[in-house]
Amino acid sequence: MNNRQTGAYYEVIAEEYLQNAGYRILERNFRCKLGEVDIVALHQNTLVFVEVKYRATAHFGQPTVAVNQQKQTRISNVASYYVHSHRQFHNYNCRFDVVSIVGEQIALYQNAFPYCGRFAR
Repeated sequence: MNNRQTGAYYEVIAEEYLQNAGYRILERNFRCKLGEVDIVALHQNTLVFVEVKYRATAHFGQPTVAVNQQKQTRISNVASYYVHSHRQFHNYNCRFDVVSIVGEQIALYQNAFPYCGRFAR
């Protein structure tokens, strides 16, 4: 598999994991001019933007390390755009989660980082 196929495969694994944890998936790979977010979901009346990171091993560190400040800012900006363009979610609380997959081990980090975009809601 190439990188894109590998990413898509593990996003499906993450989606199933989230559904089993009570998330309702709204969109996968939401894209706009500001960037992309892997999964948009609802969890207990909270709008959740989920980044999925996979590594075959932890030899080079945990996948969550790849969700650096630049990536957090991009995801935050996409989240602002999403809420702005989907008016039904204007009054929802938002959260940023990360699903980390190392080999066959899956970990969910809820509220992994705060909103750090350039747009106010």
